[in-house]
Amino acid sequence: MAEEVQYNNDSIRTLEWNKHIRQRSGMYIGRLGNGNNPDDGIYILLKEIVDNSIDEFAMGHGKQIQITIEDNTVTVRDFGRGIPLDSVVKATNNLNTGGKFDDKSFKKSVGMNGVGSKAVNALSSEFYIESFRDGESSWARYERGELQDSGKKTGVTEKNGTFVKFTPDSQMFGNYAYNMDFVETMIKNYSYLKRGLTLVLNGTSYKSDNGLLDLVNERMTEEPKYPPIHLEGEDIEIVLTHGDSYGENIYSFVNGQYTRDGGTHLAAYREAIAKTFKDFFKKDYEPQDCRQGIVGAISILIQEPQFEGQTKTKLGSTYMWEKQERDENGNPVKGADGAIKIDRGPTIRTFVNDFVSRNLDNYLYKHKDIVPIIEEKIKDSKKEREDIAGIQKKTREKNKKANVYNKKLRDCRFHYCDKPVKGKEEEGEKSSIFITEGDSASGTITKVRNANNQAVFSLRGKPINSYKESHRKVAENEELNLLISALGVEEDLKNLRYNNIIVATDADDDGMHIRMLVLTFFMKYYPDLIRRNHVYILQTPLFRVRNKKETRYCYNDDEKAQAIKDLKTGVEITRFKGLGEISPNEFVDFIGENMRLDAVNLAKDESIASIMEFYMGDNTIDRQNFIRKNLRSETELEDINI
Repeated sequence: MAEEVQYNNDSIRTLEWNKHIRQRSGMYIGRLGNGNNPDDGIYILLKEIVDNSIDEFAMGHGKQIQITIEDNTVTVRDFGRGIPLDSVVKATNNLNTGGKFDDKSFKKSVGMNGVGSKAVNALSSEFYIESFRDGESSWARYERGELQDSGKKTGVTEKNGTFVKFTPDSQMFGNYAYNMDFVETMIKNYSYLKRGLTLVLNGTSYKSDNGLLDLVNERMTEEPKYPPIHLEGEDIEIVLTHGDSYGENIYSFVNGQYTRDGGTHLAAYREAIAKTFKDFFKKDYEPQDCRQGIVGAISILIQEPQFEGQTKTKLGSTYMWEKQERDENGNPVKGADGAIKIDRGPTIRTFVNDFVSRNLDNYLYKHKDIVPIIEEKIKDSKKEREDIAGIQKKTREKNKKANVYNKKLRDCRFHYCDKPVKGKEEEGEKSSIFITEGDSASGTITKVRNANNQAVFSLRGKPINSYKESHRKVAENEELNLLISALGVEEDLKNLRYNNIIVATDADDDGMHIRMLVLTFFMKYYPDLIRRNHVYILQTPLFRVRNKKETRYCYNDDEKAQAIKDLKTGVEITRFKGLGEISPNEFVDFIGENMRLDAVNLAKDESIASIMEFYMGDNTIDRQNFIRKNLRSETELEDINI
């Protein structure tokens, strides 16, 4: 009989602040990762430090931020006011300590909870901070959140501001590396939102003259149907135009923070666009028809924003401001019922709707040349939607009658779109669906998956080429209808059931082809899934290298060569060609916490249309040459000389 675990006074303990962050890093930075994904923790650490500098600029202090990344060590130097000299240590190692709880000092800041810099400190192998104020400075040096040394200097010639230097801890993040494309995108976003601010990344300066208009013009990968509409007001800025692509491509920001997953401000903006067009044209157009193919952006400034999670990717605030009323002594004011009085501003929904309806309506009246273009786009979207809707309905009814729904999907308990369950908030963020080819691979994954947050969808052979086939034929396809139903995005992306959509195919020709077909479908009809970093490719080991003492799994030739060198004698090599060849006992580690995922991202300066045309269009000379250049034979992948 197992020994009974005693629950007594000795079971209760208090973790030091840095140890709590290290043990529960997901509460503070979301995922760890190795830098292959723009949402990985190393980028959150960078963002937390830069956010502090951005907030200084927003309060009118400092016009330049210098950022350097070299050998995985990050330095950030701003020229704001600098941290009060006697508070440098307190501000970097005491949770819930900071200057942003005082809305007189930081009225519309991003960081409000006194956590950000502390998380960076705790999750860095080395962390150094120095604040410069009026010829003096105060500094502190840490290792993994433990204070090593601190002090003050006088007679300093440095300009006022703050200097931070940190190296993310390899004990936490493993063998990581910064992807400078991801970093550049982050820095550009900051520049679009903060006109007048210069950000210098590794010697290259980024500055925007036209705010969100510059962002939309740069991110447009197709010719817009009309020049982007750019409207600005107090605490709000919007841009919008239409293109020919499917979906909605709207970037959203709060206080200079990019909110990848939107939130209350984006929902209000989407609603306002549709309502304004309907009122202007005096026709009861469906909202999705008004927004189909739209490209745009919204930025709002609010006091004390509440985000859903520490990584601040989704705004949860309902009001433009919401705070306790206080008397002249700073004490909360109570009403007749004894409850503390709350000073609330207008709702974000009302604020955004009022601004868009008034200003967009005025713009359309003044620029009548674009009005027929917009209405033509809406009518085209309506016609296509109605033509396809009937076909999709029949296909889904057919699938239900054939009882194929449950056969294709092995679902999980928690989903991305679900209301978070107390104590299980991270499960929704971790929710994933593996799209596999055939029953063999899906069976292997199903046996070892985490049923709380990992689902499996099994494809039956190769999907159709969505690029070459008509929309009507795609809509009739049973396989793709089942997939979209499983994802929950039939009507709106806000109903997405899984944060991570993982394509898990074999490492052979058929597997690669199926992977391309699935990605083509997403790129054409659901591009926002890719733009919002929801789509990944699962890396599985190509080789197992072992002797009698040790087994290693290798994902490429270099890892295989190193394993052969390290194991030296009696080496046996197995080449995995299909997921079904890997036993469940082995496979469990490949889809665990440290699974290797490649994020699917659009390359710079490449449109979705051009990508699909190259890979899935006619067999051109350019594509033939590309294949010849990159093709590798099986004999090249297998070591026959061992």
